[in-house]
Order: sequence, then C-alpha cells, then structure tokens
Amino acid sequence: MTDPLQRRRRVMGSGMRTSYDLPIHAASASGVWITDANGTDYLDAYNNVPHVGHGRPEVVEAIARQTARLNTNTRYVVDVVVEYAERVTALLPDSLDVILFTTSGSEANDLAWRIARTVTANATAIVTANAYHGATTATIQTSPEERGHKCDLATFPIPAGFQADAFDRIVTSLPEAPAFVAVDTVFSSDGVHVPPPGSLGHIAAIASTAGGLFIADEVQAGFGRIGPAMWGFAAHDVVPDIVTLGKPMGNGYPVAAVVTTTEIAERFWEHEYYFSTFAGNPVAAAAGIAVLDVVEGENLATHAQEIGDTLRSGIRDLNHPVIGDVRGPGLFIGVEIVDDSDRPDPIRAAHIVETMRNHRVLIGRTGPHHNVLKIRPPLVFDHEHSAILLEALESALA
Repeated sequence: MTDPLQRRRRVMGSGMRTSYDLPIHAASASGVWITDANGTDYLDAYNNVPHVGHGRPEVVEAIARQTARLNTNTRYVVDVVVEYAERVTALLPDSLDVILFTTSGSEANDLAWRIARTVTANATAIVTANAYHGATTATIQTSPEERGHKCDLATFPIPAGFQADAFDRIVTSLPEAPAFVAVDTVFSSDGVHVPPPGSLGHIAAIASTAGGLFIADEVQAGFGRIGPAMWGFAAHDVVPDIVTLGKPMGNGYPVAAVVTTTEIAERFWEHEYYFSTFAGNPVAAAAGIAVLDVVEGENLATHAQEIGDTLRSGIRDLNHPVIGDVRGPGLFIGVEIVDDSDRPDPIRAAHIVETMRNHRVLIGRTGPHHNVLKIRPPLVFDHEHSAILLEALESALA
C-alpha cells in the first residue's frame, strides 16, 4: 500500500509543508479533537479556523440547508447574504458600514491594499517587522515572515513600534506618503503581543496625518478570540479605516470580508471594480450566521477570556526556567522559550512542539526567532482540555 505522505507529495509537490516531524494523517474531527486514520485522538490547541469547534452541528446543518435551497453569486439579491452583512457590520463601529465579501483572509487583505492605494493615490505600505498578511502577489509582499529581506517596504519592530515617537520617525523617514499602515491586531507572527492601550490609536493618527489609511487585520484576532471586546483594535480608542476578516467566519467554510466606510467604498468604486463569483455566496452567509449564533448564544468571547486566563496562569505556575514571557489576549497565547541566558531558543521550542504532538496535544510556534509557542484552540476549549494541555506541556518541558 502506498504511503499516504508519499502519495500526497507526488500529486501536491514537496513544497506543500506539513505540521510536525511525523505528520498527522487526519481522518475526522469533532469539537476540540482531531482523529487520525488509526483512531488516535489529538487535542487541537492550534487551529483557529474551527472557531466554534470542528464539525459544529449548527454550522453543518446550516450549510446543508442552504446548499439544498440556493447557492449563487452576489449579483442576485439574496436575503441570507444581506442578513449576514448586517450581522457582521453591527458588531463593528457605526462608521464601518460597508462590507465586501471575499473567500479568504489573503483575498481580503489584497482587496484592502487595493482600496487603500486607490483612494489615497499612494503606493507605499507599512507593516510590522515580522508580519504575515497573506499569500497573494500583493499580500506576500507585505509579509516579511515569509519574504524576509525580499520585502521592499517599510516595517516597524514590535514591541518598540508601539511607541508613538518611534513610529512617527519611521513614517517621516519615508520617501513618499504611505497608502496604509496595516497591523495584525494580535501580532501573531511577531510573537503574539498585547500592545499598551491606545497605542494603535497613536499609530492610526500618525498614518492619517501622513496621508495613509489604518487597516486592522482581524483575520486571526476577530470574532471574540481575544475576549469580550471582540476585536483587537477595540482597546485602542481607534476606529480603523478598513477592517479585514477571515479564518473563523465560516468555521471552515470559505468566507472572509473587508469592512470599510461608505465614503471610502464610494471613492474606490469611482475608479475601480470588484466582484468575486464565490465571495459572499448564500451558503457562506448561512455558515457565518450559524457561527455568530453560537458565539453569541454560548457567550464564547467571555469564555475565551476565562479559559485564556486559566491557561496563562497555569503555564506561569509551571515555573520552568526555559519559559520566558507568557502573553496574549483571550484564547491566543504566546509562550516565549529561552535559554539559560534568556535568549530565544528556537531549538527547544521546536522540541516542545514535537514532544507535545507525541503526547497527542497540538500546538505551534511563531515569532521572529521561532521560539514562541503558539496556542490558539477553538473557542469551545474548556477547563478539562486546559488541564490536558498543561500536563502535556509539563511533560515536554521535563
């Protein structure tokens, strides 16, 4: 019998990376568990796409019902699509009242970049030093995590960049006015950070004075993962010009979006055009509504804060010398792994991730030095799951 991994590589190519040294041959999933082809269960503390749990019955049923009824594009007026648009925009500041659907976070950021460059007539972009914003031709250029030194654009370091004067110096040093500054509001690829309250407001104000827009990339942080505030920008006395959304919206069904103001949208449409056949289709909208119903009905944003606090406290209580800073909002946790001199230790971090996988608990790692453990489970992760994770982490550290 052909080895499943070799079979995959033959038809999908060797460049399509897998997670873990011993990749998991996934066969099914439910809630916070992934089951492999041999029937082994793994606690999923890493995947933030199944926002309300793998195989969530309400979402599955909503997709099936709408698929049987109608699925077409947004050139038709379909009530479920308009309802979903209203539900999403109602969760954001009042001025953010126009939504343009896409099918992925990469596409959402690509469209946001295009809007910003059109309405400002500027071309320069500013992102964080190890940002990741997507895989399209445009967004990969604003993703130093993937492109490194090949990204020919202005960047600012985290956390030093949270200082208004430091950011101001970066903006004023540019040879031309920026079209936008974009931040992933949980700063995932930069190592997971919680900026000081109000700091994103300072960044947005400086960008605006220079002629650029402020784009809040909420693809990873949004819809309650960071807690009851719902959005990463919410603690910063700022209303973004554009918000991009993605990953968790459809709980696995492809749906993402750009939300902006009527003024910005109209200025864009004066010069440009946007339509995507699959974006915002009725099935995607039905899935999105079902996700919002579960998040709101089960108060999962508050739950994310509670479980996240429990996990951060439990990790700190392990009091292991290789654990540096433990940080992050809600159920998005970064655990710095350091050596005896408190320097980043990516080798030890990789070992911990692989050892936890062998203990059947799945996490990842991130950061400029790849030494930050990344924990971001579905929002239905509970106290019993936290106990399993902490036990596996303690064993991995030992």
